[in-house]
Amino acid sequence: MKQELVNPFITSAFWVLESMLGETPKRGSLGVQAHGTTSHQVNVTIGVTGQVTGHIIIGMSLQTADRIASTMIGRPVKIFDSLAASAIAELANMIGGNGLLHLSEIGLVCDVTPPTIIRGQDVEIDTLSVPALVVPIILELGEFTMTVGLVQAQERTQAA
Repeated sequence: MKQELVNPFITSAFWVLESMLGETPKRGSLGVQAHGTTSHQVNVTIGVTGQVTGHIIIGMSLQTADRIASTMIGRPVKIFDSLAASAIAELANMIGGNGLLHLSEIGLVCDVTPPTIIRGQDVEIDTLSVPALVVPIILELGEFTMTVGLVQAQERTQAA
């Protein structure tokens, strides 16, 4: 896992969160994840395709998702409905799109898949053995993790 592939998405997350939620996030201790099991109740996945391939998974508790969606929508979320899910998905989409902009600045052409929301506890998300960096992000609204597993396309081909 190359730092120059992961850092654009971490930088993007902090910028998007500050812009959209009006608070400065803090980063917890980084970790590495070899498999894709999560204990989060709400997970948003985005695939990355092109010269860089892999995934970004943003996972959080239902309470944190409700608080973030409430801030984005501008009114309280009482039930995590389709509007709340759409707000959380759009947040992930902005993080992914902004991260791609940073990758394009170093000459890598990529795209993101539309966000997918996965709800439930103890969900296993198989990332096909792509090791990922786990970045805990702490907000006043709650904590969540961003898991970024990316490789350059030729690296994946050579490993197969």
